[in-house]
Amino acid sequence: MPRVFVNQLADGSPVEEVFLLADRQLRANRHAESYLLAQLRDKTGQVSGLLWNVSETAVNLLQVGDYVKVKGKAQLFQGNLQLIMNRIEKVAATAIDESDFQQETSVNTARLLARLKEILLSIDDAPLRTLMSCFLDDEEFMAKLALAPAGIRLHHAYAGGLLEHIVNLLETITRIADLYPKVDSRLLLAGAFLHDIGKVRELEFEAVFGYSDEGQLIGHLVQGVEMVNEHIPEAERRLGRKFPEETLLRVKHMLLSHHGSYEFGSPKLPMTPEAIALHHLDNLDAKVNEYTTLITSDPNSQSTWTPYQATMQRKIFKGGG
Repeated sequence: MPRVFVNQLADGSPVEEVFLLADRQLRANRHAESYLLAQLRDKTGQVSGLLWNVSETAVNLLQVGDYVKVKGKAQLFQGNLQLIMNRIEKVAATAIDESDFQQETSVNTARLLARLKEILLSIDDAPLRTLMSCFLDDEEFMAKLALAPAGIRLHHAYAGGLLEHIVNLLETITRIADLYPKVDSRLLLAGAFLHDIGKVRELEFEAVFGYSDEGQLIGHLVQGVEMVNEHIPEAERRLGRKFPEETLLRVKHMLLSHHGSYEFGSPKLPMTPEAIALHHLDNLDAKVNEYTTLITSDPNSQSTWTPYQATMQRKIFKGGG
């Protein structure tokens, strides 16, 4: 019998299938009774699973990254599909087909990498272009960039999502540069490429999407600045001179301020034209991707609205077509 993937689950359907355990938490309900909240994933998506009246000992037998066989029923609750589980148990990795759990991506990585290099190496500023080439020649970094998501929930949360997000920003900048002649498009292109590079260290994405210890303790804004600092000596060697101090300062400022406000984790507010432009372009691409993801992934196909999104404080209109 062919397996049932996450994107094939329907309200009320029985489920007896193997998933990858992306997360698991032991929680208590209002009666102080323990239950398991599991995040179950395959190559097509992720779904929450709940198992009532479970002990801490039983939960501790399950580890993130395990393959687990689940028996239960799919159910729509407040517009979101979830699995009400009767049983969950670990299965050996040798008993499954790993290709069923490798993250699918709709992006053309080869095309995106080629376009990334074309745009960055066309920057008409020798120091910035040289710094870009140092990153492009870093094989370990580029391999991770090609696989990394930009987020773990909504924001380009799929393999290759970070690369797609970066190239989207670069393409947008090339199209609007003539509209804003007082914004240094060379700096802005460099900032767009570098702004989220710290995510290859902040996030873990080999088996399941999550945060590394370094990512949780430091975060990708600071990690990105550290990575720039690591590549500056090689850039200076290739240039045969010191990297321009103000250029480097402006680049680092864009990385540290691109979240736009203290509320959203920026240690500094945008204080240059390039920094404020990067913040809004970054936010535009991320938010549009989040909205379209919510619309396309909504299991309630009969509704013209998505479920209420608490983090956004709104529902998203899908329309009738």
